[in-house]
Amino acid sequence: MIVTNEKERESLIEAGKRLARIMTALREKVAPGVTAEVLDDLAEQMMCEGGDTPAFLGYTPDGMSRPYPAALCVSINDEIVHGIPNESPKILKEGDIVGLDFGLIHEGIVVDAAITVAVGEIDAESQKLMRATENALVAGIAAAKVGNHMGDISHAIQKEIEGAGFSVVKSLGGHGVGNQVHEEPFISNFGHVGTGMELSEGMVLALEPISAAGKAAVMVATDGYTYRTKDGSRSAHFEHTILIEGEKARIITAL
Repeated sequence: MIVTNEKERESLIEAGKRLARIMTALREKVAPGVTAEVLDDLAEQMMCEGGDTPAFLGYTPDGMSRPYPAALCVSINDEIVHGIPNESPKILKEGDIVGLDFGLIHEGIVVDAAITVAVGEIDAESQKLMRATENALVAGIAAAKVGNHMGDISHAIQKEIEGAGFSVVKSLGGHGVGNQVHEEPFISNFGHVGTGMELSEGMVLALEPISAAGKAAVMVATDGYTYRTKDGSRSAHFEHTILIEGEKARIITAL
């Protein structure tokens, strides 16, 4: 999406505030013994109570054979992204890390965000993995300004993750957003400075660094949606929808 007028900008900003409010509530709900389905129910309930629509529920991404069955993706430990919360029992345990990812439609505009949350006390490596991945998102956002290139974002993300000793999950990445859940361009989490599309005023992008503690090779579970690390190592995922405005990107989904 390219924001072209103040009405679009205002609706986008309001959509981000609504998503952030729900994400904050979800983060606070995470605890040992809580089920993924409870988190999904809360996300859907809060969206609907606000008069908004879950962007993921019933959405069929390119290449998928069926619509996504939930409002929220809940991905635990070695689950990288798109974990389904409501088709089999998923109970959070002390020491887990859990990725929460969802999109919201407000006044026809789609926003998308994700966080990875500790369940109780977690080990030092998981803390470091989460911190590196969140730092990569911050670095990617800092590189997202008019006149820079997509490769500047990609390189900044890669540098943070690999510099901390972790792997970039190269088969997944960010994307355009706003009119639809997934739009062009695809935003790789690895790349070279000065390469790729030039960034322009009004672009709406979802940046989402995705890392693995071990190797970056992935596999898709039998549910057709859940990506996992092949080696069983833990993964972390952070995402914000941003609006490029001159020298500094605005974080639309800031918590």
